[in-house]
Amino acid sequence: MRFFNTEGPVRADDHYTLPPLSRWDLDEILALIDQKKYSLLHAPRQTGKTSCLLALMEHLNREGRYRAVYANLEGAQAWRERIADAMATIVTDVANSAQVWLGDDERPSHAREVLATTPPGSALNVFLGQWCQQTSQPLVLLLDEVDALIGDTLLSLLRQLRAGYPQRPTAFPQTVILCGVRDLRDYRIHASSEREAITGGSAFNIKAESLRLGDFSAAETRVLLLEHTAETGQVFTPEALDRVWELTQGQPWLVNALAYRACFKLPAGRDRAKPITVALIDQAKEAMILERVTHLDQLAHKLREPRVRRVIEPMLAGTALGDVPDDDIQYLLDLGLLRQIGGSGLVVANPIYREVLPRMLAFTPQASLPQISPTWLDADGRLNPDALLAAFLAFWRRHGQPLLGSAPYHEIAPHLVLMAFLHRVVNGGGALKREYAIGMGRMDLCLRYGAVTLGLELKVWHDHEADPLVEGLVQLDGYLAGLGLDTGWLVIFDRRSDQPPIAERTACHTATSPQGRAIAVIRA
Repeated sequence: MRFFNTEGPVRADDHYTLPPLSRWDLDEILALIDQKKYSLLHAPRQTGKTSCLLALMEHLNREGRYRAVYANLEGAQAWRERIADAMATIVTDVANSAQVWLGDDERPSHAREVLATTPPGSALNVFLGQWCQQTSQPLVLLLDEVDALIGDTLLSLLRQLRAGYPQRPTAFPQTVILCGVRDLRDYRIHASSEREAITGGSAFNIKAESLRLGDFSAAETRVLLLEHTAETGQVFTPEALDRVWELTQGQPWLVNALAYRACFKLPAGRDRAKPITVALIDQAKEAMILERVTHLDQLAHKLREPRVRRVIEPMLAGTALGDVPDDDIQYLLDLGLLRQIGGSGLVVANPIYREVLPRMLAFTPQASLPQISPTWLDADGRLNPDALLAAFLAFWRRHGQPLLGSAPYHEIAPHLVLMAFLHRVVNGGGALKREYAIGMGRMDLCLRYGAVTLGLELKVWHDHEADPLVEGLVQLDGYLAGLGLDTGWLVIFDRRSDQPPIAERTACHTATSPQGRAIAVIRA
C-alpha cells in the first residue's frame, strides 16, 4: 500500500505523488539544456527538488539525446575547507552516480586515475572534460545539495565549472544544474586567504537562470490527498481538504506530513471506513508541533541566526522592519519561512509556521516556568477568566523579571513569557492562536478553552513614545469584533528605561473601549 511521503525523494510505487516534472516548466528546462546553459534550481527544504532532478534525469536518458547524471554532493560537506578531501569526494560521488544511473562501470576507475595525477583544484574539471570527450552524447550534470559546501571547497567547485564552461559540450558538460535551498547570489564564500566574502554570483557568473520550485497549488494539494481515497476508499470530508490547504498553503512536506499523520498514525484515521475530518487534521497538526518533528525543528534552529532574527523579531512585535538588508529578506523567502502577498507585504508562509515560530521561541521560557497550580479552573474544569487574570498578575509580579532573560528575542521577551504562561494554561485542553503583521504595532492572541474564548492584544511602550492605551483600545475593538467578543485583555508591556521593578509596576484596571467593550488593561 502506498502512503504519503515525508522522507527523501518520492517513488511512485511507494508514495502518493504528483508527477514531479509537472511542477516545472519542462519546456523551459529543456530549452535551457538545448541552449547549453547552466542554471540553478533552488527551493526550501523538503519541497521536492531531488524528486524533480531525478525525474528530469530519467526523462533525458529515456529520450536518448543526452546522458544525464544526478549526484548529491552533501558527502563533501564533512571535509569543510579541506579542498583535497572534499574534491576527491565530489569526483568520486559523481563517478559512482554515473555507474549507478548510466551503468558506466568505467567511470569509478577513471575518477581514481584523475585523482591520483591531478591537483585538487582542477580534478573535477579534468575528470568532466575527459569524460565528455569519451562519450558520443552531450552530458547533463545535475548536482544536488551544492549549498551544503562551504568556503574554499564551494569556491573551488564553482570556479572549476566556470573554467570548463567554454569547452562545452564536446569537452565539458552541455548543461549543469546546481541545486540547493538558496539562490546562488546567497552563497557567501569566505575564502581563507581573503577577509571579504565572495558571493556565489561572482564566482559563477555563467549562470543563465535561477529556477525556483514552488509549493503545491490548492488544486495540486487536493489531487495528492485524493490519491489516498482512490487507493483505499477512505474519503476526506470537503472541510478537511480545505483545512489541509489552509494550514499548509501547499508547502509539500507539511501537506504530506499532515495527511500521513491523520491517515496512518492517528488511531481514528487508520479506520478506512471512517472519513478524515477537520478534527483529525487539527489533531495531526497539534501533534506535529508538540513533537517538534524534524522539519519544524530545523525552522526553530534557523530562528537563532542573526539574519533571521533581524526580520522575524520585528514581524512578531508588529513593528516596521527598519533598515533590514534586502539579502536578509530574500534569505527568508528562499528558506520558505516567509512569502510576499501580491509581491508586496511580507507574511509568514503558512499558518503552521505562523504558530510554530513564536511557540518555538517561547520554548525556553516555558521550560523555565515554575510549577503553577491551575487556579484558573473552576471545580467542574471550566476556565474562569477572572481567576486566570488574577493568576497571571501574580505570576508576572513574581516571575516576570527573571524569566525575561530566558527569552531569545529581547524585543519580544515579554510576549514570549506571556505566551509561555498561556501555553501552560491551554496544555490542559485548549488552543492559543496568534496574529501579527509588520507595522501594526501589536500582537493579538486568541485563547480558546472549552466554551471560553479570550481575546488579548499585546503592545509595548518604548522610550519617547506616547502611552499606547488609546490606540490599543481602538485596535482591540476591531480584533474582538472579529471574534464576536464583548470583553478582552489589553496588555501593555512598559519597556521604558528607569521604570520601577516589574513586581511594583504591574497593575490592572478596567477601561471602556470606544465601542463600549469592557477591557481589562494590564500594565506589566
